[in-house]
Amino acid sequence: MPVLPLRNIVVFPHMIVPLFVGREKSVKSLETVSQDKKQILLVAQKDVSLDDPAVDDIYRCGTVSTILQLLKLPDGTVKVLVEGERRVRITRLFDVDGHFEAEIEEFPEEEAEATPGSELEALGRSAVSHFEQYIKLNKKIPSEVMVSINQIDDLSKLADTIASHLNLKIAEKQDILETASAAQRLEQVFAHIETEIGVLQVEKRIRNRVKRQMEKTQREYYLNEQLKAIQKELGEGEDGKDELAELEEKIAKTRLSKEAREKALSELKKLRGMSPMSAEGTVVRNYLDWLLSIPWKKRSKILRDLKRAEETLEAEHYGLEKVKERILEYLAVQTRSQKVKGPILCLVGPPGVGKTSLARSIAKATGRQYVRMSLGGVRDESEIRGHRRTYIGSMPGKVVQGMKKAKTSNPLFLLDEIDKLGADWRGDPSSALLEVLDPEQNDTFGDHYLEVDYDLSDVMFVTTANSLNMPQPLLDRMEIISLSGYTEDEKLAIVRKHLLNKQAEAHNLKAEEWSVTDEAIRELIRSYTREAGVRNLERAIAKLARKVVKEIISTGVKTVAITAENLEKYAGVRRYRHGETEAEDMVGVVTGLAWTQVGGEILTIESVSSPGKGQIKHTGKLGDVMQESIAAALSFVRSRAESFGISTEDFAKRDLHVHLPEGATPKDGPSAGIALVTSLVSVLTNIPIRHDVAMTGEVTLRGRVLEIGGLKEKLLAALRAGIKTVLIPKDNEKDLVEVPENVRHAMKIIPVAHVSEVLGIALQHMPEPLKIDEKNAHEGRIVEDNGATSPLAH
Repeated sequence: MPVLPLRNIVVFPHMIVPLFVGREKSVKSLETVSQDKKQILLVAQKDVSLDDPAVDDIYRCGTVSTILQLLKLPDGTVKVLVEGERRVRITRLFDVDGHFEAEIEEFPEEEAEATPGSELEALGRSAVSHFEQYIKLNKKIPSEVMVSINQIDDLSKLADTIASHLNLKIAEKQDILETASAAQRLEQVFAHIETEIGVLQVEKRIRNRVKRQMEKTQREYYLNEQLKAIQKELGEGEDGKDELAELEEKIAKTRLSKEAREKALSELKKLRGMSPMSAEGTVVRNYLDWLLSIPWKKRSKILRDLKRAEETLEAEHYGLEKVKERILEYLAVQTRSQKVKGPILCLVGPPGVGKTSLARSIAKATGRQYVRMSLGGVRDESEIRGHRRTYIGSMPGKVVQGMKKAKTSNPLFLLDEIDKLGADWRGDPSSALLEVLDPEQNDTFGDHYLEVDYDLSDVMFVTTANSLNMPQPLLDRMEIISLSGYTEDEKLAIVRKHLLNKQAEAHNLKAEEWSVTDEAIRELIRSYTREAGVRNLERAIAKLARKVVKEIISTGVKTVAITAENLEKYAGVRRYRHGETEAEDMVGVVTGLAWTQVGGEILTIESVSSPGKGQIKHTGKLGDVMQESIAAALSFVRSRAESFGISTEDFAKRDLHVHLPEGATPKDGPSAGIALVTSLVSVLTNIPIRHDVAMTGEVTLRGRVLEIGGLKEKLLAALRAGIKTVLIPKDNEKDLVEVPENVRHAMKIIPVAHVSEVLGIALQHMPEPLKIDEKNAHEGRIVEDNGATSPLAH
């Protein structure tokens, strides 16, 4: 019988299938088919890729089929419609005249009858129901197949028909074809149906999931296109990138830390699932904007030229040699170190001495970006650490805001007026600053808003303060550099080098239109300003410039010369009297020296005595320490009354009143001790005090003069007031090295160790001690006044 090898198909009995035959051997096999029987053996080949299979490449079991229709096509191929009839086994296969012929034998099939209630009937029904489920899942099989399946009663035909419609491999279908038992074939088919149903169900789930995702993607695409069209009509976002894509691109480009990158991607993922108009979406978007706008590892190039730094400081600041030297030392270390390690610089001094401008000069000298944060009046810890995002309108703290403004991760960050920090129920901002100003901790600075650590270790922090009145832990983290104030010569040089040019430029005055003599500037310093810095001096020069501009415009003069003689015409009435505080020596009036937050000041102390009952009164808004100093001074004078020529009767019959003028100004501190002793001795002995002498020092009950602070500021105040002689404690002699040389030469500075030395210099003459007879006479009068018998009467 002619054999037609098949590829990719196994023909079962009772199966009608169209075949397209194109191989030469196969076409010859069709041509040799008997016209009477029109039967041919259809056998599958083992390897579907072979175009010219050999005898061994063909299976040994096939289906004898009847050719129902045969049609030759123009391209040489033949279309044939065949119907399978029965299984056969090939006993011998051979090649005849270029086509295959086979000797066959009938395939012994085991008949199976499905009796009612038998296992085979149940198997058949299950196979049919499962095949129906399979058809529902597999859309490739037409539904009419199920109609024909339901009409089949023969289990063998049922198994073959179902097997022909299953999507199985050739080997699996051939295995079913070669199975003789109809019951076994049905079991095999049933097992294959279950497997295929499982696969199809998984495919369906995947297909549905993909479909849903596609629908979601298409919907989002459609809505985004609509949104872009609307924005384009409104004139917004033309050719602009999608906001989320832009944020994602920013996250990829920004050199975030690992923690910050994970946080940013997490927030972006959260934002994708939110409505663009939702309130929470706005919060997340603002958070990402902040996170991406601050500099992460974005360093600016640091200038390491120490000579240039020195030139910058000299050009912008006159004097302050010790301060400049310390800053240059600090910068010299930085030129060798990549990281800013070490103490934070704290510039302490009165207003107007150039603390803030000095910090700006340091930034300029090192090439760092300059950021200033004013801490005056800050009471809320959140100003430093930021607000948590749970609050409406929350935002990062001033430190992170300053870093955003700097746009680099290594700026110079000035914390201005650090001594003005407050504290209340909202928190203690000075404690929050401890982390910022600690080089060992600030590489992981935690801002409440950012919720990730931010590295501040590259930042150069500089702080300013008027006093050291701040928490001790904060002081420990800073290196104090004191800016005491300027001498008269330094102020004159500052006016010449900086202030005159600055005010001329501000008032649009040309250099040839006005001139100010050195004598006029000195008079301006002495009689119109009395300060440690130059702020009021600058205002006074601005006033001169305004007057000059007005005179030039109103009178038409070409140039105005300001001298010491006509200064009052432009600057107004003199505010201060330069020279000694008092014009003549007076009893009980002594000049002390005090330190304040705005520099040194002279402190006049007055004492008077009046008839009374031995009481002492003090006025002038004195603090507790000052009141104790008065008590200690009085006790010392009483204990040494005899040596000062003071009788005990003077203490019992007279009241003393100690007053410090400018009663509205609070005064406190121990350094007025020797001045109080001098004033009390003067008033009780009626010996005048020299008006050209000022003094400072604390006194003990034994008369020792103790060390005081703020010596440089006090000496500068004495110089401004025209004092010729200043008495200082012996222990402060070592501090004179810090005092400018011209100050030391302008005054006679005398170190003293005991009150007796003070009195010998300050009083016009030393009081004479009481003689024994005078002492007894005074004691006798006191007894008589008490009503007792006088010892002198005997």
